Amino acid sequence: MTFNSERGASQLGGADLFDLEIIKKYDKAGPRYTSYPTAPMFHTGIGAKEYVKTLGDVAGDNAPLSLYIHIPFCNTVCYYCGCSKIVTKQYDRAAPYLELLLKEIDMVADAMGNTKRPVTQLHFGGGTPTFMSNDQMRVIMSKLRERFNFVPTKEGEFSIEIDPRECDENTVRVLQEIGLNRMSMGVQDFDPIVQKSVNRIQSKEETLRVLNEARNHGFESMNIDLMYGLPHQTVETFDATLNTIIEFSPDRIALFNYAHLPHMFMPQRRIDEASLPSPQEKLNILEHSINKLLDAGYVFIGMDHFAKPEDELTIAQQEGKLYRNFQGYSTQADCDLIGFGVTSIGYVGGGFFQNAKEMDGYADAIEKGEFPVFRGYILSEEDHLRRQVIMRLMCDFALDYSQFESEFGINFKEHFADGIADLSDMAADNLVELRDDGLTVLPAGRLLIRNVAMVFDEYLQKKKEGTSFSKTI
Repeated sequence: MTFNSERGASQLGGADLFDLEIIKKYDKAGPRYTSYPTAPMFHTGIGAKEYVKTLGDVAGDNAPLSLYIHIPFCNTVCYYCGCSKIVTKQYDRAAPYLELLLKEIDMVADAMGNTKRPVTQLHFGGGTPTFMSNDQMRVIMSKLRERFNFVPTKEGEFSIEIDPRECDENTVRVLQEIGLNRMSMGVQDFDPIVQKSVNRIQSKEETLRVLNEARNHGFESMNIDLMYGLPHQTVETFDATLNTIIEFSPDRIALFNYAHLPHMFMPQRRIDEASLPSPQEKLNILEHSINKLLDAGYVFIGMDHFAKPEDELTIAQQEGKLYRNFQGYSTQADCDLIGFGVTSIGYVGGGFFQNAKEMDGYADAIEKGEFPVFRGYILSEEDHLRRQVIMRLMCDFALDYSQFESEFGINFKEHFADGIADLSDMAADNLVELRDDGLTVLPAGRLLIRNVAMVFDEYLQKKKEGTSFSKTI
């Protein structure tokens, strides 16, 4: 079940659904569940040998493939960022990295024996993918199309993350020409005081210029990333940003919670903690933003994602086909995801495989003709069960116990007795509804969906709450 704008505005508009005491009670650190098991469970016992075997094992499958290309470079550092990146203004560093990527693409394709599996999804992430020149982007796409079986552009989701400060009309045209049809752009906040405090100076004019050029060149879907909880933000200042974005009317909007973790991310140490909004003001910004987006006609997909009613994400959720992976919510269910580039993570044949995090280690392996995988995780049958439970919770806000009982041969209530018992507090707080045949996450609980999912995380339950995850709201 999803929120439509009319019903959603009334359901999420009440003060009882944004009760600060309830939020405080459940606002602890927890995973975003773009994977299960989560990355802290990956280990170095899984490496290149296991990866090569797995690639060969899945080569003959009929299911589609998803490809992820990581471009790690940024020419400036945004203080809030927790992504894996290399900050440099030396654009000549892109050339040797391009050669490494091309070699890795060939290595994977060779291991899969020129598989005919259709590539239906491609994503360029970073970093800043357009740190690469137009010609370099042409070379990457040419190599990918040479070695993999891409479906026609109209039938696939081929996307790229864009920094409008490094993108002109010619770049947009080239990206469309090489077959990309979706664009995601970070905005965070248009307020100049907020931008200065996080070192991301990006005017409305240059942002909207790139967005309009993308539409003019036939990009089918546009996503905008916003962030609440940044320094100096208030409901009033963030409302102005929302007005600009709603007027442009992108297909999707992501409203991320800024997670201040300076012990993990060094650039965040440059942020003045005293300038961060109070917990109540941060909650007010979230409440106002959700209601405003719902009133503007967007559907609340889950976590921090909104989409138009006619968007593929909305339709997939209504049909029970929504999926979640390292890029967030996705319509491409049952895809093996192959990651290319330094620090990228793939999910192939029931296992996670992560490339070296440091450029030297990545380059050294590739130049030796070895896969740069340095850690991973092979899922057990229990992992697959819990992964499916958490996936459906994050995507559907509900569980039908019978679906898991028939697929995995379990008695759900007996198998997950401890987890269901842990939800009793949430049921008493009107966050979830527990029934004999399943459970439903109630409107207020949707804001705390990570907490609901956490009770089914076997590894999280075995250890004390850690600091490696962000707060859940």
